[in-house]
Amino acid sequence: MHFKRLIVAAALLPLIYLYIMYLSSEYFTFLLILVSVIAIWEFYSMYHIEGIIRFIGLISGISILVISYISKGFLADIIILSFIVMAIVRLFLKKTPRSSLYDISPPVLGLLYIPCLLTFQMRLREFGPEWVIILYAMVWTADTFAFYIGTLIGKRKLYVEISPKKTLAGAAGSLIGGAFAAVFLKTVLIPALTMPTALAVGITIGIISIVGDLVESMFKRDSGVKDSGVIIPGHGGILDKIDGVLFAGPVLYLILIIKGN
Repeated sequence: MHFKRLIVAAALLPLIYLYIMYLSSEYFTFLLILVSVIAIWEFYSMYHIEGIIRFIGLISGISILVISYISKGFLADIIILSFIVMAIVRLFLKKTPRSSLYDISPPVLGLLYIPCLLTFQMRLREFGPEWVIILYAMVWTADTFAFYIGTLIGKRKLYVEISPKKTLAGAAGSLIGGAFAAVFLKTVLIPALTMPTALAVGITIGIISIVGDLVESMFKRDSGVKDSGVIIPGHGGILDKIDGVLFAGPVLYLILIIKGN
């Protein structure tokens, strides 16, 4: 299983790097839409959201990203409109009010959780495509360090009720991995970034990456599934691979705004 993870990563990472760095923002938006559609599908499957409400959610997710690419000002309107449509469909789809809140809540939350958080990567790319590369490199390196350090020396559990396999050693590995990736990529992609800033950013992303992972684990345990999907051999579903990035994207964007990059 570990070997399969490494093979898949070695094959995909260079392609992702070339795609993000050398193609236009339209292509990047298309990639986010594709990722969003698959991740929403996985999230809705976890909570058994089917039929027309699933279809509305998928279309709403696409609309959120397309409209956000054109203009940031309409994001809230799309979310509100999506909720109204879902509520009306639920009103007439089932004659009983029983479980109506449950029927509507996961589809709406899925939009806030996935495409809305992905819009921050569009904003991040406006600072330069290298920042998207840095985001994913920090999160995925943090995740890799956490996995292997936790596997090798992890004993004391981090949050057993949510994720029984995660350990304090793995959490420390996440911070180390985030810092390592930030320092390495500072020298390669953004040499103007100071070393203390790179370390601080890397550690921060390492922390928020753990939180993002735990949030998805919370949803998976609530819905009774082990992985969000099986689309990536050895890695689970798309949502399993972007759970940390979903939370880290807005944080990194906020950091760049604050520091006036």
